[in-house]
Amino acid sequence: MNVENYKVLLVDDEPDIIEFISYNMRKEGFQVLTANNGQEAIKVAEEEIPELIILDVMMPEMDGIETCEELKRIPSLKNSIIAFLTARGEDYSQIAGFDAGADDYITKPVKPKVLISRVKALLKRYRAEDTVSEQTEGSTIKIGDLTIDRERYLVINSGDELILPKKEFELLVLLASKPEKVFTRDEIYNAVWGDNIIVGDRTIDVHIRKLREKIGQDHIKTIKGVGYKYVV
Repeated sequence: MNVENYKVLLVDDEPDIIEFISYNMRKEGFQVLTANNGQEAIKVAEEEIPELIILDVMMPEMDGIETCEELKRIPSLKNSIIAFLTARGEDYSQIAGFDAGADDYITKPVKPKVLISRVKALLKRYRAEDTVSEQTEGSTIKIGDLTIDRERYLVINSGDELILPKKEFELLVLLASKPEKVFTRDEIYNAVWGDNIIVGDRTIDVHIRKLREKIGQDHIKTIKGVGYKYVV
């Protein structure tokens, strides 16, 4: 994989970690940008539009969760992938990260080769055509009061415009592409996250919950032990 054109923004308040990870990523050929806190990260991200942002969770003043939420509100960064790199491995921390719109969660300490492998796997999806887009024809999906405009990354639900985080949007497109079809958890993982991406067991559940909060509880049905389907 040619990584020379990819910008990676590394955000951590610990200089030693910044230096260590930056060194290993630059050695692989990545363009590495750095920030020491959330506010600086937002400024750098807006200026540079990195393909990938790696955020520490535990930072003073503005933590990684808050920073992620702010980054997700910036239209020019809608396609930027965000991964958390943190020593906290508790379930609630991971759920908070995915709630904020993160694409992946990497627990440190992590070996450089493992981190590089995860980063490359994430970046493979950046400019490639979305797997879920192959599930439907045309740029717009209309089901009842729901309209999904894939070109503009826009969802209109009963007249209200919604801007969803990238993974929530892709998940909704997948389910809505074939109403009443039951998508297994494996099918969803592979289509939305890619079969080479390692994510937590509760990742899908968190994203489904967030979608239900935004488009209504009755549209996405859980098929216990199997997966989910979109109900008209």
